[in-house]
Amino acid sequence: MNLPKRYIITVVTVLAVTLFFGCESNFKEVQRSNFAEFVPGSDVDTVNIKYTDSGRITGILISPKMLDYSNLEFPFTDFPKGIDVTLYDKKQKRTFIRSNYAVSYKDTGIIDLQGNVKITSEAGQVLETEQLYFDQKNEWFYTERKFKLTDAKGVSTGQGIDFSKDFKMINSQRISGEIESNE
Repeated sequence: MNLPKRYIITVVTVLAVTLFFGCESNFKEVQRSNFAEFVPGSDVDTVNIKYTDSGRITGILISPKMLDYSNLEFPFTDFPKGIDVTLYDKKQKRTFIRSNYAVSYKDTGIIDLQGNVKITSEAGQVLETEQLYFDQKNEWFYTERKFKLTDAKGVSTGQGIDFSKDFKMINSQRISGEIESNE
């Protein structure tokens, strides 16, 4: 059986093209399987979350936008339009937190607050800074940035501060200002 040369070339060409496009399609599929997309698992508008412990409210978080990246290897929750949080202690005394942006890292329990961060205690103490971290496990705030602390004793400024969520323990660095003393 002698097939014309033209027929053999056509069959070989068709097979080569089929293999080429078949491999191209498979190659793109393999590329996609190795590429982890950086997209949120959920995208929520207007969030109002209440945190409780043994039936008692311990915090309320309100935000116009929440992006949940719990689908990633290092999960976090992003609040690109800021947050407004109210924390309650065991005696139901409140601490108010506001920032233009926030990120909560699930594995570490650290919240990174950024942009016009303002914390106000029910007793009237106010701390203002551009960036502040909150360690949820230890209920402790800290920053190395410049800050302004206002309370009944006066106003102080400095760079670097850490304190408990109820403002009962405050450690500040490079501080200046006028503070009323009991001495």
